[in-house]
Amino acid sequence: MSKLTIVIIEDEKNILSFIEAALETHDYKVLTAVSGKEGLSLINACCPDMILLDLGLPDLDGIDIIKNVRSWSNIPIIVISARTQEQEKVAALDFGADDYITKPFGTSELLARIRTALRHGKPTVSTGDGTLVQPTYRSGDLVIDFDKRLVTLKDKEVHLTQIEYKLVSLLAEQSGKVLTYDYIISRIWGPFADSNNQILRVNMAHIRRKLEINPAEPQYIYTEIGVGYRMRESEN
Repeated sequence: MSKLTIVIIEDEKNILSFIEAALETHDYKVLTAVSGKEGLSLINACCPDMILLDLGLPDLDGIDIIKNVRSWSNIPIIVISARTQEQEKVAALDFGADDYITKPFGTSELLARIRTALRHGKPTVSTGDGTLVQPTYRSGDLVIDFDKRLVTLKDKEVHLTQIEYKLVSLLAEQSGKVLTYDYIISRIWGPFADSNNQILRVNMAHIRRKLEINPAEPQYIYTEIGVGYRMRESEN
């Protein structure tokens, strides 16, 4: 079985070495670049299974690299970002990045994000609108059956409004992946909806009261501050 290939584009040598060592230890083939131009050349030459991309490169804007790759490929892209770059994270996701990881991070978090992005790159079941999803979401005591539109918690049905169900299923279909506020609003309320997050926050508060033991410390739907929401990854 051939190894999965990951291209890392990162100009900080210590971070690059750390990621490269961690991935090679877990049997990934790793190719590295310290500039955007070098990274694009690698991507075009070898068409990797995944790209890890630092936004703050010396020669090219990381967003432009995302746009370039997305013009011809759906290769999963995970952005490596600083803690203060909320707007850049949102922009990267809006232009097609699959996820982001915030510095500093550990090996286990990095590997989990990579597994999630690779899983989203190989979905299993097609829905009517062409979206590809798992037939059910299962994590801890929470189960969502997409075919039956049924949500159960500890084997008891959870009664959600139509909007609440749409929100939960949207997050569950892409579990483990952060979805931006604007993306969620446009998918649920349409492309011309007001981008004010208030209606989304109100609905999310209602959902958490129904799903979470302690809504202030959620186990299933996490807030990515300034960016959006992420649902705990399905165990399927």
